[in-house]
Amino acid sequence: MTDSLSLPAAFAPGKVSVITGAASGIGLAAACRFASLGLKVVLSDLAGEALERAAETVARVSPEGARAVLAVATDVTELAQLTELRERTLARFGAVSVLMNNAGVGNNPGLPWENSAAWKALCDVNLWGIVHGVEAFVPGMIASAEPGVVINTGSKQGITSPPGNGAYNLSKAAVKSFTESLAHALRAAVGSRISAHLLIPGYTFTGMTGVTEKPAAAWAPEQVVDFLLLHLQRGDFYILCPDNAVDRQTDERRIRWAADDIIANRPALSRWHPDFEAEFARYVTAGK
Repeated sequence: MTDSLSLPAAFAPGKVSVITGAASGIGLAAACRFASLGLKVVLSDLAGEALERAAETVARVSPEGARAVLAVATDVTELAQLTELRERTLARFGAVSVLMNNAGVGNNPGLPWENSAAWKALCDVNLWGIVHGVEAFVPGMIASAEPGVVINTGSKQGITSPPGNGAYNLSKAAVKSFTESLAHALRAAVGSRISAHLLIPGYTFTGMTGVTEKPAAAWAPEQVVDFLLLHLQRGDFYILCPDNAVDRQTDERRIRWAADDIIANRPALSRWHPDFEAEFARYVTAGK
């Protein structure tokens, strides 16, 4: 369990948080948790009933009720709409302390040689939505001279690139690289006053799961958010979440194998290559 006293100063009661993709899943779970800690919460998502219902849900857990909650319909692919989100946040609550760039989609555009427009559309949300969020909010966070936290939602698929949805893997690999660059640039600009973090969820029951009941192997979004807050307390940059099927040790072995593809000069994605499947299975088992 976490509380505002042990979290970074950006999470102090009364501070302002902005969350994209906040109408459901991890974003909504984060909005509820932040509100329960006493933060003012701005929920950003596409217009519709889901966003309206989410704002009502968050208001019910906020000590200040609806006065501390603002819902703003936003398409994160458009920088102008993130700028409008910033202006509405400043007008209602003031300077932002916590920015969670979480909006994402998981549709599968297909193979690398087809549907380039769909690949671009996915990256417009998953990558450029985060870039736009940073561009809209981080300069003001730097200028405010107040503590700040930026959380970008990535994915293990952006690290190990499993076959099946190359466009999603591409977008999340870019989020990882962008967030690493952001953390380094912030450290050079403001020291430890504003930190950036890469949230790496495991298998999580969200709208992207494609099922109506939580699979036994999946974590609930609330578990991901509690894990996030625990590791923010520790100051971790890479917040690598397990789930009910894959533990930390297995994740580490998979990630190390993927990195070693370059060093060992193995074929791309050798974990799934027929010539290396047996060797990979032995490698993972040896780590148990």
